[in-house]
Amino acid sequence: MSSDITGATDSTDSTDSTAFWENHYAGVDPQWGTRPNAVLAEAVTALAPERGAGGGRALDLGCGHGGDALWLASLGWDVTAVDVSATALERVAAGAAAAGLADRVHPSRHDLARSFPDGAYELVTASYFHTPVEIPREQVLRRAAEAVAPGGLLVLVEHASLAPWSWRDGHEDVTFPSPEEVLASLRLGDGWRTERCHAPERTATGPGGETATVTDNVIAVRRAHQD
Repeated sequence: MSSDITGATDSTDSTDSTAFWENHYAGVDPQWGTRPNAVLAEAVTALAPERGAGGGRALDLGCGHGGDALWLASLGWDVTAVDVSATALERVAAGAAAAGLADRVHPSRHDLARSFPDGAYELVTASYFHTPVEIPREQVLRRAAEAVAPGGLLVLVEHASLAPWSWRDGHEDVTFPSPEEVLASLRLGDGWRTERCHAPERTATGPGGETATVTDNVIAVRRAHQD
């Protein structure tokens, strides 16, 4: 399946992000994360329902096993699914083929601290774009905003608390910004409308079927149409 994955570079092969996330996915059930994030799904359904039906372009950053990417493709979006892990992307490609969505899902390997997909997209999403590896996270998210086409939508769904099964659990010094702080860090300027900026609670299910109440930051902003 690796031949379906674009964007791989020699520099990507040697990064700390690659080592961490390859190790992570090697130990994760391939079926984990193959369903869409319910928070993202609600936001996209409410804020961009017509784009998928019209074959709009979507960019899913940190796609993991592709739950969001496959769901978006099933709605008609043409999805570029980005991750640093070749293992994750091979599973995305396999899932897309099994679902008959291979023509709409394009796995693309990037260490986003070093490279970013080209083009403009009607929808850019990043669900739980957190990593223990030091990266210029705010810079990457600002680059994500730059990739939004006029009239398009940026949706960020982020951890605002830790679940018991998180790879970060046990680190007492972990703190999360507020949704307002995340929004401010994007430095959007004029020409954007805030659609969502809040921190709702939900019941999450872990890889072993366990449940916990968690809080998410949800930020959705729309770029103005050009005159």
